[in-house]
Amino acid sequence: MGRTRILQNKAYLYLTEFFAGMSVMAVELGASRLLAPYFSSSQIVWTIIIGTIMIAMALGNIYGGRAADKNPNPDRLYARIAVAAVWIAAIPVVGKYLILGISALLIFTVDSNFLILAAFAACMVIFVFPLFLLGTVTPSLVKYTVDSLEDNGKTVGMLNASNTIGSILGTFLPTFVTIPAVGTSVTFLIFAGILLLLSAVYFLSAKAGKKGMAAALFLFAACCFAGRSKSFAFWEPGLTYEGESVYNYLQVKETDSQVVLSTNVLFGVQSILKKDNSLTGMYYDYAMAAPFMAGVHEKDSMEVLVLGMGTGTFASQCMRYFPNMQVEGVEIDEKITELARTYFALSPEIAVADYDGRAYLQASDQKYDVIMVDAYQDITIPFQMSSVEFFTMVRNHLKRDGVMVVNMNMRGTGEGNINQYLSDTISHVFDTVYTVDVKGSTNRELFASASPDLLEAMQDNLAITPDSGLSDLMGEVAQGLTAYEPGNYVMTDDRAPVELLGMRVIDELIQEEAAYYRGIYEQEGIRGLLEQL
Repeated sequence: MGRTRILQNKAYLYLTEFFAGMSVMAVELGASRLLAPYFSSSQIVWTIIIGTIMIAMALGNIYGGRAADKNPNPDRLYARIAVAAVWIAAIPVVGKYLILGISALLIFTVDSNFLILAAFAACMVIFVFPLFLLGTVTPSLVKYTVDSLEDNGKTVGMLNASNTIGSILGTFLPTFVTIPAVGTSVTFLIFAGILLLLSAVYFLSAKAGKKGMAAALFLFAACCFAGRSKSFAFWEPGLTYEGESVYNYLQVKETDSQVVLSTNVLFGVQSILKKDNSLTGMYYDYAMAAPFMAGVHEKDSMEVLVLGMGTGTFASQCMRYFPNMQVEGVEIDEKITELARTYFALSPEIAVADYDGRAYLQASDQKYDVIMVDAYQDITIPFQMSSVEFFTMVRNHLKRDGVMVVNMNMRGTGEGNINQYLSDTISHVFDTVYTVDVKGSTNRELFASASPDLLEAMQDNLAITPDSGLSDLMGEVAQGLTAYEPGNYVMTDDRAPVELLGMRVIDELIQEEAAYYRGIYEQEGIRGLLEQL
């Protein structure tokens, strides 16, 4: 009788469809945030997430339709929803361990496309099963809601509309509300709780499944207790800050000598502050050659723009060494700017616009002496800031003798690598292009200008710089500068395969590092590997 009563109320079935659609999209967005700190948030990772979820939903649709025809018992549907809820609630508890476990396994077994394969395997293991179960909802509800052929079109349309409206909310709520407010882990728990409540109301009304629901509620409570941690880098003790913004995973690590920002738990340093105000020993120091090339000591005032401000390492160094500097920055992630003010001593004199770098240039008509482009987003480059059209816009915002400096943080090898694409593209816009490799890192700095006198201006200004340490380093940079000979690997707004090119370089770097540990494993086995780690 209870089953009949609740099923006769089609509003509840539409509500089921609504929350199922909402939860699918919320899990998809949560998946992107769970994977991003380990594999990046590139288009490739998004493709993997969407593809695996579509596979799961398609299989769920097929199974759900057949199961509904064979045994049209709604208990089975709401039991599947409860199981999916518990699984989703468990993702914050075990997801990050599964990701690292899968990565550790694959790094010793695959020779190429590691990040792609690891991300795909992690998606398959973590997300396919619960979304397969949610994929059974629509065909099952069609079975319960269609009373006759006369109104079946209307009924199916209402179900699809309910699912679509739920999906819309499930898209916006995690991005703009739950993830910024409470984080990815709690977001999974919120939507898992909604699904579990949906099942609990059904079984309570049907007066059935009490033991099963009690077990599900117990497991959900356990996941709520164990899965609230916001730590993605759980092996890193004593982090100064770890959190999320709308755009990034954010990690601040502090030692006695420095403070470091990273937006990926496995790769790279996005910004650094030396507590003794010394040079960083990284690419930021090499980029300081740009003001010298632009004649910093010959001008009363110099305007500098940093696209991809981060926490302001380059901007702060410019202000420290050159009192005639006027520096402003553009950083799309407002939270990073907040961290810069809190942990990285970013001067209040340095204005930062919370904006996309290209959109900022589009809206501005100001010209600058130096523009630094450091727009890497974790381990990828935004395609719109890697094209001929973008670099043409940068050139148009430089003064006659202005200099653009671009950080290229992945020194690719082989024909057609990402740095060759970027350098060729820039060379199609600027007449003068020089590159220099940063010692002890994979970074390469590129300097470009419409002026042919970069080296002469640099030498003239080095001769009168008062800081001997900076002067000595700039002398080394000058010796390492190489005039770039352009090729034909040009990127445009229509065709800029930066994700694939970037992944290829990351793959090379990972394989170089893995080769050492793979050798230990082959010679000494798992015990020797564990001892080395």
